[in-house]
Amino acid sequence: MTADDNRRSDDTAMRSRFGMTKAGEPLSLNRAPCDELAPWVARIFAVDVDAPDDHLIDCGLCADTPILRMLFRGRWTAKTRYGVGAYERAAAFFGPQSRLMPVRIRGGFATLGVALKPGAVSTLKGPDVADTLDRIIYYDDIFGDHTWGTSEQLMKWFDPDGAPERWLRVAEKLLVQLIERAGAKTPDPIIEAFDKAAFADPNLNLADFASDHAVERRRLERLVKKAYGQTPKQVLRRARALDIAANLIGVADSSEAEEIALRYYDQSHLIREFSAFFNNTPKRFAKNKHPLLAIALEARQARRMEVLGRVSPGGDLPWRKLG
Repeated sequence: MTADDNRRSDDTAMRSRFGMTKAGEPLSLNRAPCDELAPWVARIFAVDVDAPDDHLIDCGLCADTPILRMLFRGRWTAKTRYGVGAYERAAAFFGPQSRLMPVRIRGGFATLGVALKPGAVSTLKGPDVADTLDRIIYYDDIFGDHTWGTSEQLMKWFDPDGAPERWLRVAEKLLVQLIERAGAKTPDPIIEAFDKAAFADPNLNLADFASDHAVERRRLERLVKKAYGQTPKQVLRRARALDIAANLIGVADSSEAEEIALRYYDQSHLIREFSAFFNNTPKRFAKNKHPLLAIALEARQARRMEVLGRVSPGGDLPWRKLG
């Protein structure tokens, strides 16, 4: 066993400012955005995890939304669509992942994240979302300008040692400016409806959805592809896999576990589909630690519960309740 393996196995070396799950996974401070940003922003979150400088987190990310991240602390490496990249103290655009993207972080880490809703990137005059899948792009190369929007300038707006709730408020003010500068229109309401429907039932029938929302099916498929960077079928497959992963990690409503599993034809179908996204069987996946993935999935599940009206915004989440 190598020193890295020893360090990875020492789960007690890692402590989150915002608590840990019962299984020892770190949690974030995450919430819905202010009302002004609600049409474009899905979730905002802050992460602050302490660990020794030589501690290695070997994990991954799998998100269904583009995420703007401020990397305040931690030495990141990620295996992206175009190879392995290294990232440290920068503002970066993380495109959605089509499957688990391997990520390592050396030492403790602190980040601020803004998850954008499907369809928001194009209204903000950003790149084609399909071109950002499984990529990490420096903020300067997408939205940066000479006023405040470069990665270096953005870092100056935040105090990495300050209160994370202040990080979220500053991020909201800057996003309002970005939206105003872009003259952004709100995303198509059909996409918002599809997003909610995918949360409720990722086995939904696309023809029925199109009929119920008075939209021609081919137009719906084009809108989804533009908003998500993937076809509706791919979006729904990923939604099923993310719900299973969240349940296995312990950041989902356990009362839904059986219903989520029954979305698959049988056990072999579940294993095959899950393995395609996470390169692991559900059984082996459940035995391992997934600190980065747990943080991302918990924020997604919190939003899902709120969108479906199962908890009020900022309300108690089932997996965070004591006892």
